[in-house]
Amino acid sequence: MSTAESNRAILAALLANLGIAIAKFIGFAFTMSSSMLAEGVHSVADTGNQLLLLLGGKRSRREPTPHHQFGFARERYFWAFVVSIVLFTLGSAFALFEGIEKTLHPHQLESPGWAIGILGIAFVLEAFSFRTAVREARPAKAHGTWRGYIRHSKAPEIPVVLLEDTGALFGLAIALAAVIADTVTGNAIWDGVGTVCIGLLLGAIAIILCIEMKSLLIGEAASSTHEEAIETAIRTYPDVEDLIHMRTEHLGPEIILVAAKAEFRRDLTMRQLADAIDGVESAIRAVVPEATLIFIEPDIRRQAAAGTAPGTGPGTGPGTAPETAKGTA
Repeated sequence: MSTAESNRAILAALLANLGIAIAKFIGFAFTMSSSMLAEGVHSVADTGNQLLLLLGGKRSRREPTPHHQFGFARERYFWAFVVSIVLFTLGSAFALFEGIEKTLHPHQLESPGWAIGILGIAFVLEAFSFRTAVREARPAKAHGTWRGYIRHSKAPEIPVVLLEDTGALFGLAIALAAVIADTVTGNAIWDGVGTVCIGLLLGAIAIILCIEMKSLLIGEAASSTHEEAIETAIRTYPDVEDLIHMRTEHLGPEIILVAAKAEFRRDLTMRQLADAIDGVESAIRAVVPEATLIFIEPDIRRQAAAGTAPGTGPGTGPGTAPETAKGTA
């Protein structure tokens, strides 16, 4: 997922949510509907969220500094995490508060026709944003499921926009149902019930986003496909006898850190070993261009001595797995 593709989806969502927020607040002014107000605040939160995603993308492109030597790519994950907090506080919490208040103190809707018309306009604009996000996500999703894409995507922007737009479309449907039920039955409590449902929906989406962004922020390994390609590149390099173990981590959506211990041919001179390590790095980048930071340590496989506890022998240490099994530890 390139930055350009992410930005297109974010800008489409930003423009759509800005227009939707204006329309919803106009609708609230005419109807005094709490579900319309909750949806308006939701759209304002979404508009702010798109700005936060753009901010994260811009800040992530800063050059490394002596204090942040691996750069700032994780800024994209941080600001996406902030988005989940904003969605929960401004979207979910406000809607729940407003919905409970309206349920306890019902107020009959005014001019429900305005509400229905504006919700229809909002649905069209939100569907445009959702369609753009789906189109930009399809190349990365390939033949996988949408659930799998959101769960395993390393680029945070498109999953955030997809989840926000999905929540917005369902929220609009709930708001429309609440307005119609209020109008047909004459019972204003339905408006409050609809608002509470919107709050619960936004809360669930915010929690999902928070969990996924936390995982990325802490640091996720490269995908299994990338790890297999990297492992194959190392093992099949002519001067490599064996791959002892390997670790990968996404420092950003397009930056993978690779750290590996490999056993090289023992007849190599120091110069030949240095050239072989450079060759392994080139082979890795040829199959996984995102692997921009690579650290290869030449070593020999050591069998654990009898009576030695696993992980306490030579060549092991904090964060280093025992070197007694073939392949990645």
